[in-house]
Amino acid sequence: QVQLVESGGGLVQPGGSLRLSCAASGFTFSSAAMSWYRQAPGKERELVARITTSGGSTSYADSAKGRFTISRDNAKNTVYLQMNSLKPEDTAVYYCHAREVLLLHAYNYWGQGTQVTVSS
Repeated sequence: QVQLVESGGGLVQPGGSLRLSCAASGFTFSSAAMSWYRQAPGKERELVARITTSGGSTSYADSAKGRFTISRDNAKNTVYLQMNSLKPEDTAVYYCHAREVLLLHAYNYWGQGTQVTVSS
């Protein structure tokens, strides 16, 4: 059974930091590209950051560049999102996503989400 369990969300003041974690199980984590998405109220879900299977390459939405860092630990089956200099517009539910390719077929897995609220 595939599971992606996010943690680390919460309430933080503008300018503060949070570190999100996503613990994966039920699939071959080291073979999956991992991403963080977010969805604010009334808005579509958007990609925040992505990391390749080995962690050798990362990419970010423009809104996250220079403030957020995605990383992974394949030994712990966990992906992280370090968020610094948080802004009120970063308020959203943050979702962990995995994309695993098996026999040329892509499988997409989602976590349940963790709420991040940036407010004074």
